[in-house]
Amino acid sequence: MRNRFEKLTEPESDKTAAQTSSSLPILTRSTVLMLSIAVGVSAFMEMLDMTIANVSVPTIAGSFGASPTQGTWIISAYSVAAAIAVPLTGWFSKQIGEARLLVSSVLLFTLFSAIAAFSVNLQMLVVIRLLQGFVSGPMLPLAQTLLLRVFPVEKRGIALSFWAVTLLVAPLCGPILGGYISSNFSWRWIFLINVPVGLLSASTIWAIMGSLDTAKTKLPLDRVGLILMVVGIGALELMLETGNEYDWFASAYITSLAILAFVSLSFFIAWVLTSSHPIVDLHLFRDNNFRYGVLIICLGYMTFFASVVVVPLWLQTVMGYTPLNAGLAIGSTGIFMLILGPLVARNIGRLNLRLVATFSFSVLAIVAFWNSFLSLDATFWTIVKPRIIQGIGMSCFFIPVQALMLANIQQERLAAASGLYSFLRTLGAAMGTAIGVAVWENLQAQQHSRLVENVTSYSTNTNTYIEALHGARLSTTQSFAVLDQLITKQSYMLATNEFFQYSALSFLCLMSIVWLLKSNRKA
Repeated sequence: MRNRFEKLTEPESDKTAAQTSSSLPILTRSTVLMLSIAVGVSAFMEMLDMTIANVSVPTIAGSFGASPTQGTWIISAYSVAAAIAVPLTGWFSKQIGEARLLVSSVLLFTLFSAIAAFSVNLQMLVVIRLLQGFVSGPMLPLAQTLLLRVFPVEKRGIALSFWAVTLLVAPLCGPILGGYISSNFSWRWIFLINVPVGLLSASTIWAIMGSLDTAKTKLPLDRVGLILMVVGIGALELMLETGNEYDWFASAYITSLAILAFVSLSFFIAWVLTSSHPIVDLHLFRDNNFRYGVLIICLGYMTFFASVVVVPLWLQTVMGYTPLNAGLAIGSTGIFMLILGPLVARNIGRLNLRLVATFSFSVLAIVAFWNSFLSLDATFWTIVKPRIIQGIGMSCFFIPVQALMLANIQQERLAAASGLYSFLRTLGAAMGTAIGVAVWENLQAQQHSRLVENVTSYSTNTNTYIEALHGARLSTTQSFAVLDQLITKQSYMLATNEFFQYSALSFLCLMSIVWLLKSNRKA
């Protein structure tokens, strides 16, 4: 019986043809494994930094004498810069080569991580995070592209399994690791842990791919497209990140950002569609599978990421969880993703990928409805159990849809496709965060108003409860304060349940879009 871990390439007689088609010499099994780990670690590190500081914002801001609201710019600066940089991946990779760009990004990311750890004030940290986010932009799409380059077409499922696990597990590990470090060590270690990991990853990638890099192609820079993109995406990200703080369109500031984003991005789309050397290749959307695959993943990721943000808020503000315990509850989703991801990838050539994706959204919808029946009496394990099952749905979501999405993309356009897709996925996550929190807060306000309507002097339940509080030697003012606190907690609980109902409907809608993808055995 042939070893199932046989070399990933053709026999000796086919080496010449393989080199011609892929522009890469034959790589041994161990070399491909080392490269996959190094590339996966670099992507994991970048994704981890998107969420690792979230639960540590109050600690970081407090160490600089700033408010938690000011501290959120640590997150905003990073996400805005990363979103702006991601669409440039395709252009930059043609200028200096894919491997060289990835190694440079990892090294600069590592450098700015070290500098961030020694920031002397909040302003310095925000600027460094802005630079760190910008250089991290190419890391995710190029990590995926490099994996797809070194694996033959028939083994792409394995490469995508590495990618999918990284994409989903890293953001879930971020809150756990960030909460643990902030609770037991200095917050500065959140950034310092990147240094040895980044140096090892960059050196390994360069040692293997430095002499096998893609050819350089000097193309003119689309300066007009670049300016429109930076202004449009920057305004859109700022609007999404700060909208809740400024009460959205009730603020002239948010309204101005929205108008600026709409006008800039409208001109940007028109410009790149007619430019001979566009900064991003929107013509990729002519492919049916790429078009609908991006739509499915972005909307799915938006819904998923909204819950990743709302659930920790609910657990910490309503249920009294510590950041670490909240992170552990969220991170439990990754258990089945680590187990099932490789299994789905190994059998991807035998599966009907559209059926697998449909099953995924069915599971996610069921879990969301399950979560909509939680109560204030829910225990830790009551909260964790549905999230563990959610991992089954997520394992069957990304790998099949990504495989179908990239099935018709030519080798030389993978970097541009990955860059465009990663940008839209990042934007989807930002929108999911902003919209999810805004919807949750709005639902809470509605539920609070509805519950307060029943608190009157004519209500038997109200009078009985107030009398019981008086019996506990609380004054009338204190009694009504306790009652208001109870109503607020219950309104947040009801809002959380309603939020999950909307999430379930979103996943059900995505089930129908899956069948707009065309089945392709090359996937």
